[in-house]
Amino acid sequence: MDRFEGMRIFVAVADARGFAPAARQLGLSPPAVSRAIVALEAHLGAQLLRRTTRSVALTDVGERFLADCKRILAEVAGAEAAASGSHAVPQGLLAITASQMFGRLHVTPVVLDFLALHPQVSVRTYFVDHIVHLFEEGFDVALRIAHLPDSGLTAIPVGQLRRVIVASPAYLAQRGVPRSAADLAQHDGIGFAFDGAAVAPWALYPPGRKGKGDREIGHPRMQLSANTGELGIAAALAGRGLARALSYQVAPHVQRGELHIVLADHEPPPVPVQVVYADGRKAAAKVRAFVEFAVERLRREPVLNGNFPWPDAG
Repeated sequence: MDRFEGMRIFVAVADARGFAPAARQLGLSPPAVSRAIVALEAHLGAQLLRRTTRSVALTDVGERFLADCKRILAEVAGAEAAASGSHAVPQGLLAITASQMFGRLHVTPVVLDFLALHPQVSVRTYFVDHIVHLFEEGFDVALRIAHLPDSGLTAIPVGQLRRVIVASPAYLAQRGVPRSAADLAQHDGIGFAFDGAAVAPWALYPPGRKGKGDREIGHPRMQLSANTGELGIAAALAGRGLARALSYQVAPHVQRGELHIVLADHEPPPVPVQVVYADGRKAAAKVRAFVEFAVERLRREPVLNGNFPWPDAG
């Protein structure tokens, strides 16, 4: 029996949890499927499946072997696709990850327009506010808002974002506009933390000293700590205090006058936005096509390229 065919049959049986449904899926007879599994177990010298009259279940060895089989079969399929030309034509499943709010506001429109141009590509998105590892978690492309460490990944910059402090006009009218880090002690703040981490201190940079190591720490009273940027922004809109945010998160509210930026001359240096992927020029056509499309689109975004008309309050 061909080794890869045996793996393919084993994966089908494991996924279907039975010989008969796997046989129907593969277009084989149940006895042929059963013989293939017996031959594979004999070759390995290990039992992969526990059989009952009604179902089959994986042994511990079978669980581990199943994961290896899926990985190996996927690599073989990728190699065959590359040899047959899929590296020239975008096709297949593309997995993309980004932070929740950036994904919803800026990545989703790019994905939808990309799919309209490439009907042979399908996309799986995973928008979440923590770092997703491309290799370990099976993703092709990531949109990162961060200074990135050196790695084997390719990163293409598409812009940068300000880190701003905002508040509602009503809050500022009642409590005053802070002018320094020391003033923050007289204000309410809305903290941001995720995964149970402590709220990070508010680091500010005196005018003219950005990036030179001099910074001041502000300590507003944190009555509310939010695990999503959207909750913090909603609290600021409701007049609950000052909130820190990335500029893209509050741009529409600032433009409409619903929030004002304060301490603009004390902001930290901006944070870069980058499209990250593996394999560089050797990446599959679907990856290269999406990266090229996304980079061109995102670089035109005013909030990323520095052309957004910010009405700074101070």
